[in-house]
Amino acid sequence: MKQRLSPDLFNLPVEQIKSGFFSDNYFVRTQEILIKDNHRPKVVMQVFQRQHAVVCGIDEAIAIIKKCAHNPESLTIHALHDGDLVEPWETVMTIEGDLADFSHLETVYLGALSRQTKIATNVRKVVAAVNGKPVLFFPSRFDHYAVQTSDGYAAHIGGVHGVSTPANGALWGAEALGTIPHALIATYGGDTVKATKAFDRYVDQRINRVALVDFSNDCVATSLAVARELGDALWAVRLDTADNLVDVSVIPQMSTFKPTGVCAQLVLNVRQALDAEGFNHVKIMVSGGFNAERIRQFETAGVPVDIYAVGSSLFNDNINFTADIVMVDDKPCSKVGRSYRPNPRLTLVE
Repeated sequence: MKQRLSPDLFNLPVEQIKSGFFSDNYFVRTQEILIKDNHRPKVVMQVFQRQHAVVCGIDEAIAIIKKCAHNPESLTIHALHDGDLVEPWETVMTIEGDLADFSHLETVYLGALSRQTKIATNVRKVVAAVNGKPVLFFPSRFDHYAVQTSDGYAAHIGGVHGVSTPANGALWGAEALGTIPHALIATYGGDTVKATKAFDRYVDQRINRVALVDFSNDCVATSLAVARELGDALWAVRLDTADNLVDVSVIPQMSTFKPTGVCAQLVLNVRQALDAEGFNHVKIMVSGGFNAERIRQFETAGVPVDIYAVGSSLFNDNINFTADIVMVDDKPCSKVGRSYRPNPRLTLVE
């Protein structure tokens, strides 16, 4: 039986949500009118979106309703589970009760569903492209810090291997992963070997040693220099060449392929150089502009990547949820084209 996250795990600003601070104002005014007119019909609210997707945000939406509705004990919720695959227009949740008790929450729970489903769906597409290799969720620097916890949970639901911030892993018990940033290398005068040795000297030995090797735009030479220094302690090198640069090792091989950034030829050059000196154990991690399509191209071509770190592309695309009243006092009543679509996969939320 699938388990849901407890509503108590979510750090919700309950009083602000209850007051309508985060709500489209017409939902708050709807609530005000219904209460003042003493018009309290029982409704069924139906929630859906329009794409093939991995639904996520269900548990947070439930928490929002249970903690921020008025008289939540009088509401009946049926819902899918986080991680369920859904079809376009498939009902993912219904809320039954007095609309005046939960009208103010529509903006908030739809937003949670939309964002988390987008991320879970994008991650699942990447995971499907990597042939079982680890995918790291590294886009947190590209959005507001306040969404990191739910983003990381959605990435987990999508199948990601690891995350980069403690907040990303808070809801699913994951420790943050991390390599060496360019900033650390810069403080050592651009010497990647010195920076990596400092990492090795002072960071917990349980943490994998991963060297970032593109600072000088010579990934082959830098990878070899670090590998010679650290030997068996070096777990991986990370290639992160900017998409407007051509690595030194690639320049002599430029021909019909796009030579900029972390191109396939660069990965091959690093792999061959490491293997030639006996550093077969050193893995290759790549980052910088990767999405599902680009990863699929690498995998089809047999490019020897071991780990993909994926960033801002996981925030791309829009998945938008909509909520409609479809029943009023047990009778069908809905906007044209939005009739009640029962879904036997929904389960009662206790």
